[in-house]
Amino acid sequence: QVQLVESGGGLVQAGGSLRLSCGASGRTSSYHTMGWFRQAPGKEREFVTAVTAGGRTIGYADSVKGRFTISRDNAKNTVYLQMNSLKAEDSAVYYCAATRGIATMRSSSYDYWGQGTQVTVSS
Repeated sequence: QVQLVESGGGLVQAGGSLRLSCGASGRTSSYHTMGWFRQAPGKEREFVTAVTAGGRTIGYADSVKGRFTISRDNAKNTVYLQMNSLKAEDSAVYYCAATRGIATMRSSSYDYWGQGTQVTVSS
């Protein structure tokens, strides 16, 4: 079992930055692919980015390329999402997810989820 806890969300003005953190606990959490997803009101949950246990980035959603960066510190069992040049359309609940399976961009391939952290970008 893996437990995930996100932090770092909040209210920021357009053009600003936030860094989200996801702390993982439980057995062999450092061997998991870790992903970030987001869900805005009335919309489906969408893939943002993910990173394998070895540090390879799976990819970024087109809408965040060049602005968001994922990283992980296996010694701290933590994955980060640095979000720069934030836009109003980035407002959503951001979820951290983990899987020991094949790393994909599909939410259904992730086994563990955090409770989410709200990001609100004011325009």
